[in-house]
Amino acid sequence: MAAPDPVELARALIRCPSVTPEDAGVLGVLEAALSPGGFRAERLKFSDQGTPDVENLYARAGKGGKNFCWAGHTDVVPVGDRRGWTHDPFGAEIAGGTLYGRGATDMKSAIAAMATASIRFLDKRGPAFDGSISFLITNDEEGPAINGTVKVLDWMKTKDERIDACLVGEPTNEKVLGDMMKIGRRGSVNFRIAVKGVQGHVAYPHLAENPAPKLVRMLGRLNEKPLDAGTNWFQPSNLEITTIDIANPATNVIPAEARAGFNVRFNDRHTGASLARWVREVFDAEKARYDLDVQISGEAFVTEPGPFSELIAGAIEGITGRRPTQSTTGGTSDARFIRSHCPVVEFGLVGKTMHKVDECAAVADIEALARIYEAVLDGYFAS
Repeated sequence: MAAPDPVELARALIRCPSVTPEDAGVLGVLEAALSPGGFRAERLKFSDQGTPDVENLYARAGKGGKNFCWAGHTDVVPVGDRRGWTHDPFGAEIAGGTLYGRGATDMKSAIAAMATASIRFLDKRGPAFDGSISFLITNDEEGPAINGTVKVLDWMKTKDERIDACLVGEPTNEKVLGDMMKIGRRGSVNFRIAVKGVQGHVAYPHLAENPAPKLVRMLGRLNEKPLDAGTNWFQPSNLEITTIDIANPATNVIPAEARAGFNVRFNDRHTGASLARWVREVFDAEKARYDLDVQISGEAFVTEPGPFSELIAGAIEGITGRRPTQSTTGGTSDARFIRSHCPVVEFGLVGKTMHKVDECAAVADIEALARIYEAVLDGYFAS
């Protein structure tokens, strides 16, 4: 069987303007690339109230043995102001050994490398291969992340589809290919608070109740001291106020309500629920009337160094000559959902241009990534 060229497949994927939640044909391109390797694909469309419908793909080659899963997303963030791009964001142009386009780094090139590596591996092993390789691909990672990976995993349970190990192709490297892999992520929880007051005239404050000073004091109490000093595998947790909103255009009116939003990125000393309890305790001390909305995006997790992470680190070092740092830094990813099903590690391209104008990836890095992924499969199924 002929494996696809990883760069040309990446270009074909980039040419599909699959801005969340639009598929724009991208899953069809991937499915066509996988079919020569004997992958049986399922298109999975999920819906939920208040969120857009999303198409996902689960594909598997092999029926038994250990199931190694590649996971990732084909959706991309909007391009922003096209006038700022020096290359067509969906043109997949190559200039000076660099592939330009939305998704070049995050993360269509990694998906292309996964497909190439898998078919190369299956071609080498032939009928002797007694394991399974699968793809869990969503088009909802950059969006609400409601109708994507979580629901694919739920569907897999109903079909008795078990995965034994997973590599997510998010861009993990800071400066050069091979300098960092992710073995975990901090958790994330978003808070929205609305402090209630009584509207009135600023000249008659005794007839009103101003919620703004109360909100300021409540937020100040949250930042009185650090949440922690970090743990063995995680940097310190941090709380960041993201917005304060009163929306009061009048200069002579005390507002009836003051709102704010903040996010906590937390390590394994906390859970989303424990942080919610702490926030309520802090706020209750003010004796204010308030509503609090809490949304937990994901819990902190780590796949502690062991055989699986060592396998991936060895494959990276074997191709790049670099021993990657095993890190838990950065934002969240869909690995937070997969971690409860099997060991999961993330490794992809250099992330310096992800979500930026002129997002790009070095052609040589895409080709090297395909070789790294092939080496991972060789090592995983060596026995």
